[in-house]
Amino acid sequence: MMKKQTAGRERLGDFAPKFAELNDDVLFGEVWSREDRLSPRDRSMITCASLMSQGLFPQLESHMKIAKQNGVTKDEMVELITHLAFYAGWPKAWSAFNLAKEIFD
Repeated sequence: MMKKQTAGRERLGDFAPKFAELNDDVLFGEVWSREDRLSPRDRSMITCASLMSQGLFPQLESHMKIAKQNGVTKDEMVELITHLAFYAGWPKAWSAFNLAKEIFD
């Protein structure tokens, strides 16, 4: 089971309390916690693939760290990025590999 997410409240709680609540309680508290439907590892793989495809690298960095905690291996992340390079774009893969090297090495 994933640990309780508090990043929304910690970073935006005073500025955007409703968004922080939705992030922590709904997205992570309800959706990510449905481990009987998808494991945290699988959700991490899907999330990293989506963020890389969109070029959302600040969020990708955070989710790669979560993916590692959720059991995604370096080899799996390398394969994910390599595969997506052909669909999401070569430059995005280069950027994702730079993040993955920092996180998985």
